[in-house]
Amino acid sequence: MSASTPRPRLVLVHGTRMDRAEWQAYPELLPEVEVVAVDLPGHGERVEEEFTADGAVAAIREAVDARAPGQRVVLAGHSLGGYLAVLYAVRHPGTLGALVLIGASAEPTGPFAAVYRGFADLLPRVGVERMARASNAVMRRLGADEAVLTGPEAYAALPAAWQVVFDECRAELLGDVDCPVYLVNGQLDQMRVHVARFAAAAEESHIVTVPRATHLLPVTHGEQVAEVLREALHTADARSPHHRPPQVRP
Repeated sequence: MSASTPRPRLVLVHGTRMDRAEWQAYPELLPEVEVVAVDLPGHGERVEEEFTADGAVAAIREAVDARAPGQRVVLAGHSLGGYLAVLYAVRHPGTLGALVLIGASAEPTGPFAAVYRGFADLLPRVGVERMARASNAVMRRLGADEAVLTGPEAYAALPAAWQVVFDECRAELLGDVDCPVYLVNGQLDQMRVHVARFAAAAEESHIVTVPRATHLLPVTHGEQVAEVLREALHTADARSPHHRPPQVRP
């Protein structure tokens, strides 16, 4: 990389009930990259904002559009963030060098959708404080750092966020993504169940499965995830002369 070439930009989108603190380790893991972690509406510093698909895509677009001239961008999302990253890539072709989906390769239909709908329906009966305590206890046992855990306020956006996934996100959308797609999952993550379907839908796909990892892969196996992100950045670098000029779909 020449002195005049900016470091590539890596835009990271958090998962359900989390915020940009999920990615706190990645600037140190990837010092050669400009790491930009975003908060989705209803999460983190934007917790007071209503969650909508348009608002979520706009938050991602803001981070992508802030790149310097000639700066390559790779977009990565975990869980909810992965599904929303696909929506961004479809709506804004020509802006990404690669797309990385972590724990987001299950079709949001059938039994998978029923589990998340049931979880959302359970919230009013159990209460968000009890649910947050229980969820955080599970995350601690799975190896999550205390700094990435969130409080009960993180649950308010959950029903609306996953309704967007149920309504708009399908594997077939990857057929409209114009950059390489990395499908990254923990071996023990149920959300990799349809990874072959997602891979077949994309024009260029790469499947990575991390042994013995769960759905919390980005916070428990940072070095392995960083290595995949580095590979995606190299792929984007190799493709950059062939990118079409950015376009925006109405």
